Amino acid sequence: MRRTKALPAIALVASASLVLGACGGGGGGSSDADGGDATIAEMATARGESADGYTAPETKQSDQVVVSTDKPFTSYNNATEDANQSYNTFALVLVQPGAHITNGNNKVVLNKNTMESIEVTSKSPQVVTWKIKKGVTWSDGEAWDCDDFYMAWFTQSNTAKKADGSKFFKPAGTTGYDLATGECKDDQTFVGTFSSPYPDYEDMFNADVLPAHILEKNAGIADVTKLTKASDPAELQKAADFWNEKWNGFTKELMPGAGPYVMTGFEPNQSVTLERNAKWAGNPGGPAKIILKAIPDPVAQAQALENGELAVNSFAQPDANAATKLKGLNAQGVTFGAGPGLSFEHLDIQMKHPVLSKEEVRKAFFMCVKRQDIIDKLISEVQTDAKPMGSLMFFPKDEGYKDVYGEKAKGDPTEAKKILTDAGWAQGADGVFAKDGVRASFRISHTDIPRRKQTVELIQGQCKEAGIEVKDDTDPNFLDERVSAGDYDVALFAWSSSPFKSGKKSIYETGGGQNWQNLSVPKADEALKQAVSQTSIADSLKYFQEADEAIAGAYASFPLFQMPNMWAFKGLDRVYFQSYYGALWNANEWQTK
Repeated sequence: MRRTKALPAIALVASASLVLGACGGGGGGSSDADGGDATIAEMATARGESADGYTAPETKQSDQVVVSTDKPFTSYNNATEDANQSYNTFALVLVQPGAHITNGNNKVVLNKNTMESIEVTSKSPQVVTWKIKKGVTWSDGEAWDCDDFYMAWFTQSNTAKKADGSKFFKPAGTTGYDLATGECKDDQTFVGTFSSPYPDYEDMFNADVLPAHILEKNAGIADVTKLTKASDPAELQKAADFWNEKWNGFTKELMPGAGPYVMTGFEPNQSVTLERNAKWAGNPGGPAKIILKAIPDPVAQAQALENGELAVNSFAQPDANAATKLKGLNAQGVTFGAGPGLSFEHLDIQMKHPVLSKEEVRKAFFMCVKRQDIIDKLISEVQTDAKPMGSLMFFPKDEGYKDVYGEKAKGDPTEAKKILTDAGWAQGADGVFAKDGVRASFRISHTDIPRRKQTVELIQGQCKEAGIEVKDDTDPNFLDERVSAGDYDVALFAWSSSPFKSGKKSIYETGGGQNWQNLSVPKADEALKQAVSQTSIADSLKYFQEADEAIAGAYASFPLFQMPNMWAFKGLDRVYFQSYYGALWNANEWQTK
């Protein structure tokens, strides 16, 4: 999955309707630290939460915990456009702390381990003041302070441009940061002054605060807070080269931790190891060591849990066969959980493709795909009430949700044929439509996840009825190497978003950092610009709806379904898969039973 990273977090008090409630499923309860029984829904709340924020609680110490996920960690800097994906977030959530934590109910809570306060200190213009707690350090002993916040803002704001107008830094998203001018008042105080109102400011500085002192030392920058858009281009290029490229993979001396854990080991394409951070200012985490292991086969993940090879399954990719197996292990002490998450499976069309650039082909493709059939065969075992998703901007339970794709995606091959026929296409002897020597043929590219391959197989059969040839392009490195380069005809993957909507802007606006499909819908551009500059989240909804309808009318991106979260565990008191940050979001609280 790819994350929608546009500094779009939510405010501490967000509209409740924008937050999905926890939805339990399967499995039994387990004992929490206080000896009570915790249901799946109750596990969505961290033990350290209180009315005014989160503080890491005292936790019973234990040894090693092994956790499985679908794909491997690849990059310490997950804020770059090339590296940005959920599997990095899952590994880094306890290594790179932010201004907030987000619990399993998608409630955004002030992180009192790192922050004193976050306040709107002026409304016109909007000024937000982040007060950083004293004594927070990186694992190498350097302070976690305003330098790090300044670097996070500067590198993701696109403030600095080259003479030709191109950017020095290559962030995945800029929304929020690009509206602010950042300043360090002192070591503990970062002030952002916004050019227009930005209601989602609480999504900033949550998963992208990196060690400025490491960049300074290794790039030869004297003081990162002195970098501005007017700085010497050579200085900016040195900083950008390091930020863009040097935090990939794992190099211990370049990648300290400032949270309860620090990364200590990395096996490319296999696993990443986290250990307690001795410099962490808060209460120490429960497990001494956490190994996050990539197991692409979901049934193999479930088998490894059954065999005692690991303690937690965390599936960013739900799988019906694995769900069936795990539900049958209740008597062995396995707890299974599932529910709707903050990710959605979709198909992105490369708008410059010679065949798919033709609107009638896109319309026919949308019409031939039978989404409910895909859901019934591949998702319903995990979440029985799953339905096709009708929006790119909203999840079904969000305020503002409207189905703007239902009439465009009926799963009707006869109607799909009519669309092509009316546009002058004719079926050839092979049953595939063609016009002017161009066949209605293209590939769907995706990673080597079994459910994705099955999805393409189903679409191939459905669209064959409509005279459209769909080819399977399975590539294990698709998300890592090709999708951000726009190297596809149709891309099948999932966007994972925070509870905030502003992150959508970088995906769907013309020239956006995550707009890899070369989409350009002027009406959507203007609506998105308005949406992210309203004074409240409620006021932004109508503009997100306008953008949603405009993009749907371009037949460019096709939502399939909201992805269920799915996880299972044994031998621990309480585990919950948080939609955006994964299973490790509160792994510092895990205790053995």
